[in-house]
Amino acid sequence: MTYEEAIAYIHGMYWRGSKLGLVRVTELCHLLGDPQDQLKFIHVAGTNGKGSTCAMLSRILCAQGYRTGLFVSPFVDRFNERIQFNNEPIPDDDLAAIITEIAPVVDSMENSPTEFEVITAAAFLYYVRKNCDYVVLEVGLGGELDSTNVIKTPLLAIITAIDYDHMHILGDTIEQIAYAKAGIIKDGGTVLFYGEHKDALPVIEAACETHGAKLHVIDRSTLREGTYDLHGQTFDYRDYRDLKLGLLGRYQTKNAATVVDAVELLRENGVEISDVAMRTGLKETVWPARFELLREDPPFFVDGGHNPHGVRGTVETFQRLFPNGKAKIIMGMMRDKDVSQSVELLLPIAKEFYTVTPNNDRAMPAEELAALIASYGAAATPFSSVADAVETAARGEDVTLAVGSLYMAGEVHEAFRKLQKMWRFEE
Repeated sequence: MTYEEAIAYIHGMYWRGSKLGLVRVTELCHLLGDPQDQLKFIHVAGTNGKGSTCAMLSRILCAQGYRTGLFVSPFVDRFNERIQFNNEPIPDDDLAAIITEIAPVVDSMENSPTEFEVITAAAFLYYVRKNCDYVVLEVGLGGELDSTNVIKTPLLAIITAIDYDHMHILGDTIEQIAYAKAGIIKDGGTVLFYGEHKDALPVIEAACETHGAKLHVIDRSTLREGTYDLHGQTFDYRDYRDLKLGLLGRYQTKNAATVVDAVELLRENGVEISDVAMRTGLKETVWPARFELLREDPPFFVDGGHNPHGVRGTVETFQRLFPNGKAKIIMGMMRDKDVSQSVELLLPIAKEFYTVTPNNDRAMPAEELAALIASYGAAATPFSSVADAVETAARGEDVTLAVGSLYMAGEVHEAFRKLQKMWRFEE
């Protein structure tokens, strides 16, 4: 297959939908020689903060010199971002070769695997071929029945912030959602929990007791924010002082504290990580669409806050950087999220809204979102494309914040790159 044919083959499975369960992925991996059993994993679940946590850990492991796999979802700009090695997306030729190899196996299965299951198995095979020392593995959805959970006991299981999301699948209480996330806890494992939601903790504790796993809960009483600007921030945590973080989000210091504790637990499990590598990794972490600065003057940000918990963090970050400030807000959401609460959270920082329809079947139409926002008495204009909204918002001297679905973020990136080329040409 060519790269284009491989992508078409993967996306051709979209009609099969998202079917939770481990039967199909277990069979597929077994037919491929169980590549997952040849790898060492750090498994990361949670409602928010998974991707950033994974990105920081991957940077730290690479800074230490380890051959590191990173598996995340969804992608922002290109599909290849989902399967990374040493923080670089899988090359087109390598992806095409892997899919060419596994396609006959996939096609031979009576119970056809889903797109995500095929991607997961392909990633495992790729990481074996790249002789990865460690793989940082992000859960796709939930935990217990997610295809990444085909792995055996990882070196470390991390459960980040838990909040309301995907309730139609995971349940409509924090306890039910936590139970799904706790499914990544395995016999004799080591577990690190973000620990912020009090209703989730007993569920995590019970799962650890059932599996004889050691539980560690983040103690944020020693977390202290330091300096911050448009290029990063500093913080203290436990005995570490003046840790520099390249990510802007105010919530990122909590994720970074999780990562510091993860480093300590990995050290206890025999993984050599120096303080220098940890500091370097935190400082050099970049992660697209997590309060990402696209332009400094006037500031233009894009943030993948796609549920109330995420949007709350977005607003807190904005208010720290711009006390009493207002922004033009480009907003695009999935209709199966709590859109009303997200809008309410954004109202205090909004000068006006530009609504868009992200490129996804689950997207809320721009007109419907604009009508919802208008019902709160705020100005909202629907746009037929993300590009038009970006071009309009980028004019003038106002701060702009594109917020919502990560499916929108890639379109924001593309539109902004085109604008930058135009601006350079005009100069």
